[in-house]
Amino acid sequence: MAADAALLTTSNESGGASNMFGQLGQKLMLVAGIAAVVAVMVVFWLWSQKPDYRVLFSNFADKDGGAIVAELDKLNIPYQFADGGGAILVPADMVHQARLKLAAQGLPKGGNIGFELLENQKFGVSQFVEQVNFQRGLEGELERSIQSISAVQAARIHLAIPKPSVFVREQQYPTASVLLNLHNGRRLDAQQVGAVVHLVASSVPNLSADHVTVVDQNGNLLSDNANKLKQSGLDPEQMAYVENMQNSIARRVESIITPIVGAKNVHAETSAEIDFSMTEQANESYKPNTKPDDMAIRSAQSHETQNTGANNGAVPGALSNQPPADATAPINAPGAQGQGENAAPAAAPTPPQNTQKDTTTNYELDKTVSYIQQAKGGIKRLHVAVVVNHIPVVDSTGKTTYRALTAAEKQQVSDLAMQAMGYNKERGDTISVVNTPFVAEAQEKLVEPPLWKDPVMIEYGKDALRFLAGVVVLMMIYKKLLKPMATKLTGADKKQLAVTAAQNAAAGGEAVAGAAGSAAEGEDALVTLSGDPPALTGDDGRMDQTLLAVKQVAKENPRMVANVVSSWATAEK
Repeated sequence: MAADAALLTTSNESGGASNMFGQLGQKLMLVAGIAAVVAVMVVFWLWSQKPDYRVLFSNFADKDGGAIVAELDKLNIPYQFADGGGAILVPADMVHQARLKLAAQGLPKGGNIGFELLENQKFGVSQFVEQVNFQRGLEGELERSIQSISAVQAARIHLAIPKPSVFVREQQYPTASVLLNLHNGRRLDAQQVGAVVHLVASSVPNLSADHVTVVDQNGNLLSDNANKLKQSGLDPEQMAYVENMQNSIARRVESIITPIVGAKNVHAETSAEIDFSMTEQANESYKPNTKPDDMAIRSAQSHETQNTGANNGAVPGALSNQPPADATAPINAPGAQGQGENAAPAAAPTPPQNTQKDTTTNYELDKTVSYIQQAKGGIKRLHVAVVVNHIPVVDSTGKTTYRALTAAEKQQVSDLAMQAMGYNKERGDTISVVNTPFVAEAQEKLVEPPLWKDPVMIEYGKDALRFLAGVVVLMMIYKKLLKPMATKLTGADKKQLAVTAAQNAAAGGEAVAGAAGSAAEGEDALVTLSGDPPALTGDDGRMDQTLLAVKQVAKENPRMVANVVSSWATAEK
């Protein structure tokens, strides 16, 4: 028995040492588990707080990419690369701020090299290199200017500038080729293509617009279409003017009739014939002559001349140079004979007289001079068509019916439309008003996307999944790691085992009960049992349970079992 006691004492000491190291290992495992839980929580929090990155710039040149990254580092803006480095991502709430700051630095430059190429010109370069650098800078500046057009995504320009020659016959003119990369779904009309052509032609000396070729990314020759449209006489501005005028007249007609028949119950279309010819006319017309008394005298001149005596004022010549006639005495005059002395003297002969009178009267002429200049864009003729829906009528029961317009109402609508369009019968304008029920438009049912396709719900789902994943991970760590370690460290499982052993070994004696109570109190408790050894008799099932409980207590706390056996040995002596 002494040997058995010594053996039990040795095993007790070795079991106590192993138990101490086991408790230390369990504490270390508990600390490690707590650290793991804290680490998981920190990782989960960082993952949940991870910002949403959006595209800042994409499809940029390598040189621009390096400059952008360097500037982002200076601004302390986090960034990431996507699509194999083809796009730079920044947090969504910093996209606009980063773009504005980079734009202030002139980034990205788009890979175009402008006249800044001449700023770092080295000393002593040849004239050929200078000319090439100047041409490269001019092409880059033109590319930047064309890329500022909203529909143009990128542009490439190739200039062919020949060397100047002193011989006129050998002189060559420059040419230009423009390649435009348009945005998806965008196109340039003939007027915009012409603007690009004239922009390039005006930037290069001696470059004619006919020597500029514009091609899009699909290989379509855009400049040729513009030239064909110009040669055909179709002016895009004139076509736009006609369309705007027709829409304006139609809107006026609809707006004046809408208050009568209601909104969406009237529709009008206009066809306008516009005269774009420019006419200048000068006209000078005279009316038939009228009576002098009815005419207005502008000026009158009168000249009268009277000559007395022979040959006075006569025209010099043979007739006026004749000798004078013989003198006639009174006594020799005929009829003087037989009159005597008292006869009256004869009358002196009357000299001849010459009278000339001239009168000139100037009358005002009835003349009309007119200058007529007709500007472009005059209306030659208008044709307006108006369709009016039946008027809705609500009866006393609240039911809505539709009725046609009466003759008076239709005439009223026609008169209003004529006033709105500016009807001119002499010009040949026409108007037609038709009253007919409209066909109800088929209302397209908008199918709401399912919740799993809604972008907002997708974001909410992502956040919920993050939260649930974190909760599941924490629960697994708690159940699989922390809870078992805490149970072993605090001895809760031993207390439960001791309670079970005490219940099953109630018939086995006070020693087993005392051992179970000692196991519940702790490993360091020193128990001294007195009395005879227990008699393990009774029910076989209960005895088996008691033996299992005792074995478990001995395995967990051999020191206590050694003390119990020592007390039994002392009792037998």
